[in-house]
Amino acid sequence: MSRNLFPYYEQNKQRNGHREIQMAAAHWKNRLLHLYTGTSADATYFRFGLVVFDLATLLFFVVSSLFDPGIYIYAIDYLIALVLACDFFARLSIADNSKFFWRKLETWLDVTVILSLLASMVTDNLSFLRIIRTLRLLRSHRVLRDLSERYPWFRRQQEILGSVLNLVVFIFFISSCVYVVEKGVNDKINNYMDALYFTVTTLTTTGFGDITMTDTVGRGLAIVIMIIGVGLFLRLVQTIFHPPKVRFPCPDCGLINHDQDAVHCKHCGRVLNIPSDGY
Repeated sequence: MSRNLFPYYEQNKQRNGHREIQMAAAHWKNRLLHLYTGTSADATYFRFGLVVFDLATLLFFVVSSLFDPGIYIYAIDYLIALVLACDFFARLSIADNSKFFWRKLETWLDVTVILSLLASMVTDNLSFLRIIRTLRLLRSHRVLRDLSERYPWFRRQQEILGSVLNLVVFIFFISSCVYVVEKGVNDKINNYMDALYFTVTTLTTTGFGDITMTDTVGRGLAIVIMIIGVGLFLRLVQTIFHPPKVRFPCPDCGLINHDQDAVHCKHCGRVLNIPSDGY
């Protein structure tokens, strides 16, 4: 090979290498975009797997609060942080507008969770802010919509499952606030189950009185739960047992969801005869 041609071969080789890297990056980006936003079966199962992972991490956070932190707890913390970081950067790589991505509350919730997991060896109270990831379960509504399009049972139970999901997120989030505020201050709240017990007894207005707030901040939080939380809790429970919509196919246009007191179809105006139990 001529020495004069050698630089050209090297340049061509480098260009081909860069082109292959760009093609591989584009391939993986398209694959991630499909998994996170696609409608195929594998994309649905992928997002469903993310929801299952969220539920598993939530269960781990609750159970781990019952035991003294050890090397195994910290190892699982870092493993979860690694998975969450991969999920975070994958969503960042496929975001259409990176500036809008950083303005989303969901983004900063994830950053808070990842940093708190990494800081679990330094400060235990901050590390439990990772329970805020319960709010990420709200993305399960997307999975429920996907499943309702494929399976009739999910289609029939979509509204009830959505209401149950909102109720679970609400209860666990309030309980995490109680735990973070009262751990180390109230000797009757030593783990997350104590905080969950206090939250449920307060929201249901049972009030056994065996766990009470003893400090000013805790009492202020209890007042907020009693004034605002009880109303929201009862509303969420009501939507489970008495959904705001009734399912009744319109004979003309086929619209299924109607108001409980509907007389006419909102879509075509057809007079409806929706069976009612009187509520």
